[in-house]
Amino acid sequence: MWMENWDKLTPAEKLQARFKEWKYPEGAKFASSDVECAYQERVQLFQDALELKKPKRVPLHLHTGFYPAAYAGVTPEEAMYDYEKLGTAMKKFNADFLPDSLASAMLPGPAKAFDLLDMKLYRWPTHGVDSTAPFQCVESEYMREDEYDLLIADPTNFFLRRYFPRIFGNVTPWQKLPAMTDMTEWPLIAGALASLGNPEVQAAFDKFLQAARAAFEWVKACGAINAASVHALGLVPMTSGFSKAPFDTLGDTLRGTRGIMLDKFHHPEKILKAVEQLVPSAVEMAVRAANNGRKPLVTIPLHKGADGFMSEKDFKTYYWPTLKKTILGIVNEGVVPLLFVEGSYNSRLDIIVDSEIPKGTTLWMFDKSDMKRVKEKFSGWQCIGGNVPVSILATGTPEQVKDYVKRLIDDAAVDGGFILSTGAVLDDAQPANLHAMLDTGRAYGVYQ
Repeated sequence: MWMENWDKLTPAEKLQARFKEWKYPEGAKFASSDVECAYQERVQLFQDALELKKPKRVPLHLHTGFYPAAYAGVTPEEAMYDYEKLGTAMKKFNADFLPDSLASAMLPGPAKAFDLLDMKLYRWPTHGVDSTAPFQCVESEYMREDEYDLLIADPTNFFLRRYFPRIFGNVTPWQKLPAMTDMTEWPLIAGALASLGNPEVQAAFDKFLQAARAAFEWVKACGAINAASVHALGLVPMTSGFSKAPFDTLGDTLRGTRGIMLDKFHHPEKILKAVEQLVPSAVEMAVRAANNGRKPLVTIPLHKGADGFMSEKDFKTYYWPTLKKTILGIVNEGVVPLLFVEGSYNSRLDIIVDSEIPKGTTLWMFDKSDMKRVKEKFSGWQCIGGNVPVSILATGTPEQVKDYVKRLIDDAAVDGGFILSTGAVLDDAQPANLHAMLDTGRAYGVYQ
């Protein structure tokens, strides 16, 4: 796919090339020709929906968290540390439920690497939460209020010498690193290199490399687990990776919720400069993920733009402009942003639709938004999906799930451009309810 004239292709041509490679993955060894055919048919379901067509039926996708492990009797701790148990759990879940998209083994995360880094940004099983609990984010002001100019001037330098030493306890000595841009002349190169000889700095690099090796081991293990289900069952790997909305990068893990809310009053211009500076890295992150993963979709979870979190004015000022630039930059490279729209976006729909995003280039997975209104606004413009509450899958009955899925399909899938999925990440469910969701989607979501 990566031909010499790639940069001369239009965004639409790039997207079609990515779709083709998704449907016909190089080197894939399917268990049989029937499985290979089933894989290609599933890819076509998703491609048709993304292109706002009517596929043979509504495609089925699940945003899975730790539920596949729980379904197999594997704890979150075991899923993050024991790759053999993780593999057994994922293969069982994918085989028993058979969604159209693969439930990926990579979502629990590499706890061994986090141990080696002494990560402060999250609590995970046996490291701040019980062995049976999923991970939790630990918000703090990992970027201080007076450090905006440092971030704006050089985000990479800031992350390396300020942010990483605060979120990874075992690389705290990196605060002593010089700026890599110091190395511009003969004497400056020698001095900068000498600072790397500090024993504390070297020990921190050793820990970082150990964590990198542990993460590489995890990637290899998860890749093999995923490939086994793809090749045996013909399930479709849905996305290549992640990126973030610039405001969420600033507000989630740099300033934290309290910090970013206060900064809107104390430093509004600094916020605007910072989020603009973060757009190119958000675009590059997504495109790099798509290039490496050889799949056209990249997930962008939307956190702080929801109704009730900020005013409509603030959404228009701080959140949407740079998110839109990020989306357009990604789309320009033939990559499909999967916007995971957490919470409710009912008051945001008109703002989003009134934009320059080309039709049929994005996927919006909604959590709690009014899907009738979403369909009204997005029909013929962008593919939509999501909205099945994880609460009903955990506490409802199969009949309640069937009724909900039928209403959702009636409201949002009538003319195509729809993917049936959960509204949030699935950590808990009743197996009968999940079967009811998927079986109803298969039977009721058929297009005439």
